[in-house]
Amino acid sequence: MKNIILTQSEIQHKTKRIAYQIYETFVDENEVVLAGIANSGYIFAQKIATELEKISDLKVILCEVKINKTNPQDKIITSLTVEEYQNKGLVLIDDVLNSGATLIYGVKHFLDVPLKKFKTAVLVDRNHKKYPVKADFKGISLSTSLLEHIQVVFEENEEYVYLS
Repeated sequence: MKNIILTQSEIQHKTKRIAYQIYETFVDENEVVLAGIANSGYIFAQKIATELEKISDLKVILCEVKINKTNPQDKIITSLTVEEYQNKGLVLIDDVLNSGATLIYGVKHFLDVPLKKFKTAVLVDRNHKKYPVKADFKGISLSTSLLEHIQVVFEENEEYVYLS
């Protein structure tokens, strides 16, 4: 049985709230890069981008970040060149913050580039960090056991987050 944590409308509400928080943080900028970690993090970044474009005149630049989640030390691949995001405001986005490994290696990748402002966003923060990384913007914080697994489903006709 799936224990639904967030419904489609709740995901929509949290996405909108995070978009407003990003807008407030980057209000002095003309553009912002939303770097979503493939696959679900990038889908979440696209959803935030849609909301940001509705509420602000920020130019939103999407970037897909490919991190090998089983071996995050592997080379990270981004859909944008370094020149396309350097000296800009950037938000690194993922769906779930578990141990923090994926996010910290993503942060490390972008630290090699001069950025104006650098923030992180997640839909679900599990509070099980092995690494000193935090989400600046989060949809929901959950205290779960290490045995529990959070799954984010972004399908064409349905979206939800569940605990298994």
